[in-house]
Amino acid sequence: MSEEVATGERKRRARGGGGAARRAERTAPRFDSAPVIVRKTPTLDILNDEALSIIETNAETVLEEIGVVFAENPGALERWRAAGADVRGERVHIPRGLARELCRTAPSSFTHHARNPERSVEIGGNNLVFAPVYGPPFVRDLDGVRRYATIEDFRTFVKLGYMSKWVHLSGGTLCEPTDVPVNKRHLDMLHAHMTLSDKPYMGAVTDKDWAADCVEMSKILFGAEFVDQNAVMTSLVNINSPLTFDSVMMGTLETYAAANQACIVSPFIVGGAMAPVSVAGTLTQVLAEVMAGVAYSQLVRKGAPVIFGAFVTSIDMNSGAPTFGTPEATQITLGAGQLARRMGLPFRSSGAFTGSKLPDAQAGYESANSLQMGMNAGVNFMLHACGWLEGGLVSSFEKFVLDADQLGTVHKFAAGVAIDENAQAMDALREVGPGGHYLGCAHTQVNFKDAFWRSEVLDYKPYETWFEEGARDSSTLANVRVRKLLGQYEAPVMDPAVREAIEAFVARRKAEMPDAYS
Repeated sequence: MSEEVATGERKRRARGGGGAARRAERTAPRFDSAPVIVRKTPTLDILNDEALSIIETNAETVLEEIGVVFAENPGALERWRAAGADVRGERVHIPRGLARELCRTAPSSFTHHARNPERSVEIGGNNLVFAPVYGPPFVRDLDGVRRYATIEDFRTFVKLGYMSKWVHLSGGTLCEPTDVPVNKRHLDMLHAHMTLSDKPYMGAVTDKDWAADCVEMSKILFGAEFVDQNAVMTSLVNINSPLTFDSVMMGTLETYAAANQACIVSPFIVGGAMAPVSVAGTLTQVLAEVMAGVAYSQLVRKGAPVIFGAFVTSIDMNSGAPTFGTPEATQITLGAGQLARRMGLPFRSSGAFTGSKLPDAQAGYESANSLQMGMNAGVNFMLHACGWLEGGLVSSFEKFVLDADQLGTVHKFAAGVAIDENAQAMDALREVGPGGHYLGCAHTQVNFKDAFWRSEVLDYKPYETWFEEGARDSSTLANVRVRKLLGQYEAPVMDPAVREAIEAFVARRKAEMPDAYS
């Protein structure tokens, strides 16, 4: 049997399954997964048309007059030169209108496929999808210890994401497993996403060869032809702001774009450090960087899916530390959402951001502000939606479940206000009349189960009951929730032949490389 035929056969088994797989699937425990949010609430458009036009004009000026650097990447410089840009050394000056014209071939929306088709998500339009925390080297474990993350911690986060109803993606680098060699971590991490969850996942981005491994592993899981024509990964490509595209990130973008896999082209903005202190100045730089990055993806492969990204924080001018949930970051995020919609691109921003060291009141306030900001800004892809602590240095199990629970409030709010006959509740108003109560009326009896969103973590009990149960705070309740979920976990069904093929690929690639820890 040829490799292509074998791959196709594995793909059919993975997506259709044999009789044994179907029987196992019927008897396996199922964890609810909420559908993608389709916003029925309006975005908050903070900038008028004149302001947006000024920012767009200034961004074009930045690209043409100041230019952007594509460092240590002769191939990128040649692509730009062939497209009509003025290349001077490593700096690319992009004529007015060229980048925007190239961006037009990027799709306005795309499907990010999961191995379980029921978990696939549409990114763009009025849709909002949530992905977990990404990138921290440390974890705060269930014993309250801040330490370097391990691969077992990573697997635990994958399991929690799989069981979290409101989280749509399994994510990417949920934490850095420092007990695995740097050059082999991506293999173990992607293996965990593929086998411990059936939600969509993200690929490795810090080396083009690692990105290529992710593409090859995805071909085993989905089939080579399917991967070539469909996005099965949406991966984060950060821009080295200001105005610099380093060869590592661009090598990753080139690998994924060539394979028709989605990239989030995302300036990494800490206002006052990597961008101007003003909102309009920062938005000008963000737009210039995104246009250059998206345009370059289209030079690699026309029509490759891509997302307009904006990671935005401000800076504390006394300490130099990043700050989260601030009014300025909100204004920038809202404005970036408007610019993304004018470009016709999906938008990534926001998350459950906090600078707090613990899942405490500071974390709650800052994360709530950031989540609300993202919904109002029209975000389509929200990374860091749960589990983020300490400015992104720490992934927390407790905050993961607290945040994931609160994502349910966004689902509820974004659904908008119903105004159908049942929602008008005229029968209830007539039945109860003056001076009565609604607890026992027919309308309440029919609707009470779904009338109000309810937390699965927070405590609503009377004081006496709360005290008798140990006077537990939210972190303690979250700790209990994590342990309960992990005790209930069972992996989703997977075709054994596909699993074996993935594990054989991982073993072969590891054997081909000496361990590297830096």
